[in-house]
Amino acid sequence: MSIIGKPRPWTHLLPQELLSHELATRLSLDSNAINLASTDFGKLIRSTPAAVLYPSSHEDIANLIKFSNVCSKPFNIAARGRGHSVRGQAMAIDGVVIDMRSLNSCGTKGSRIEVGGTSSTNFYVDVGGEQLWIDVLNVTLERGLSPRSWTDYLYLTVGGTLSNAGISGQSFRYGPQISNVYEMDVITGRGETETCSKHMNSELFFAVLGGLGQFGIITRARIALDPAPQRVRWVRMLYHDFSAFTRDQEHLISITNNINNNGGDHQLENNKGFLDYVEGSVMTDQISPSNNWRSSFFSSADHPRITSLTITKQGASSSNIIYSLEVAKYYDHLTMDTIYEELDFLLDGLSYIPGFIFTKDVSYVDFLNRVRIGELKLQAQGLWDVPHPWLSLFVPKSQILEFNSGVFHGILKHTKTTGPLLLYPTSRNM
Repeated sequence: MSIIGKPRPWTHLLPQELLSHELATRLSLDSNAINLASTDFGKLIRSTPAAVLYPSSHEDIANLIKFSNVCSKPFNIAARGRGHSVRGQAMAIDGVVIDMRSLNSCGTKGSRIEVGGTSSTNFYVDVGGEQLWIDVLNVTLERGLSPRSWTDYLYLTVGGTLSNAGISGQSFRYGPQISNVYEMDVITGRGETETCSKHMNSELFFAVLGGLGQFGIITRARIALDPAPQRVRWVRMLYHDFSAFTRDQEHLISITNNINNNGGDHQLENNKGFLDYVEGSVMTDQISPSNNWRSSFFSSADHPRITSLTITKQGASSSNIIYSLEVAKYYDHLTMDTIYEELDFLLDGLSYIPGFIFTKDVSYVDFLNRVRIGELKLQAQGLWDVPHPWLSLFVPKSQILEFNSGVFHGILKHTKTTGPLLLYPTSRNM
């Protein structure tokens, strides 16, 4: 059996049995492939594998794991989608990295994304773990359907985000992406393919969801779908006062939680009772200015007014930090006549800075895919492929004011870092 690419000095790291195994035809020792699999989005850690597997089917993955279990020299194995981990979770030092995206070439185009179910039994989509969320969105929209919960960035694999959590501004209402999975096919550490759900192999199901790829490799996920909206009314409001900011966030998600917990009994006429997306962010004149790459939300005419809020006057003791409360409400042709009234009702009484509320109307796809615009801008400037350290934390309500004081008003004043600082409000029951 031949191996893709010229053998390299680290060939000796792999057992000789593997190099003569049937899988060797799909193993690459090419230096470019090795280099790509040695780093990730965070660019904080580098771990060089001995080879990269380009599977043609999920059986190739299972056979590789089985082989490692029985061979004379077991080796590390890791699954890699888009490599958007930040602490080396998709790396396998001296072992084999599985390029999951290679499965995308299996069968006919789109065959690894299949919509099923009915309105009476609940719609779902069966998706290969290697598929990108943007492709899932496009396929399901053809049927007028869409997954409920998203990440801010859609060019990630389904298996990758389900191995973490998948959190965004919809999580307060539907939970993270891992809370919207009906069942999965998983290849375990023994190389066995198991179907699991809340009611079947549940221990495996809950271990794999959010398990950072350490309990199995997701090859298929069945994801809940709902009717897709057509457009989004997108609003941002600015705050000086962090207490007012968090109080308004908590108020907005409590409305929806009350509806969910009461089975819809308290839902207002014409669906006025809930938002579809609630998020927040920290803005300063240096760390995350209003015209940052993350979105093109604010118009060029708005930037001077917003910047005036973040620049601290010489000798002033007040902070130059402001907070942006970001919300969205979906609608379609049936609710387009009431969308303004609904939003006015929901946002009435909030404590944002008077005059600093900004609104956009965009398509559903453009809203969900908003970070892609920023990515393309940074790629054009050569600024996307730089180190992206990232930290996600759950901070309890009882500590959030102290966190703001110690981190946003403390640590950030003494750092030169830049980048988005996001605050997603949610509740424990989601």
